[in-house]
Order: sequence, then C-alpha cells, then structure tokens
Amino acid sequence: MARQYSKKASADVERAMKKRKAGTLKSGRSGRKVRSRKQAIAIGLSEARREGAKVPKTASSRSSSKKSASKTRKSAKKSAKKRASKRS
Repeated sequence: MARQYSKKASADVERAMKKRKAGTLKSGRSGRKVRSRKQAIAIGLSEARREGAKVPKTASSRSSSKKSASKTRKSAKKSAKKRASKRS
C-alpha cells in the first residue's frame, strides 16, 4: 500500500514538533507560542503542502467537496423528476 504522507511531509512535521518542544514554534498571524501537539502537526503539514509535498487535503476541504457533490446529485435527481412528470 502506498504512503499517505510523503517523507518530506514527515520531516516537516518532525521539525515543527522539535521547534514546539524547544518553545520556538509560533502560530501564523498572532505569533503566539504553540503549545498544542495537534497544532504543531497541523503547522508542519500545512508547510509541507505549501512546498508541494504529497499530503492529503485538509478535512475541511474534503467535507466541502463532499457537500457540493451531494448537492449536484440532489439537483440532478430533482430535474430528472421534473422532466419525467412533464412527459406524463
């Protein structure tokens, strides 16, 4: 089975975790120190994405694409029903 995350992404996350442990990892705009392990991982993955490493899409972008796909399916069903009722 293929790797879900590339080695480059793993290295970026590892670097972010080490910076967090040392207390030098800062969050984006606010510049506050990152204390959360999850936030450090998220920062590492987003940096890897920015550099073009093989990293799956974020959960929010996956869910939004699923929502839009289901909306298009629903609208297609509605229009098919309308066409069927007009023919009868």
